[in-house]
Amino acid sequence: MQKDPVCGMQVDPAKSVGSSEYNGKTYYFCSASCKQKFDRDPKQYAK
Repeated sequence: MQKDPVCGMQVDPAKSVGSSEYNGKTYYFCSASCKQKFDRDPKQYAK
């Protein structure tokens, strides 16, 4: 399980709505809206 960086929900990478790469790390998302928020400003959510 991975943590959605936007909302904090636990996400199964195999069942995630989508993923994004940032600074060499892959982030997984529970919903398209969380992915869109991350993609607009990844440095705000990437830790």
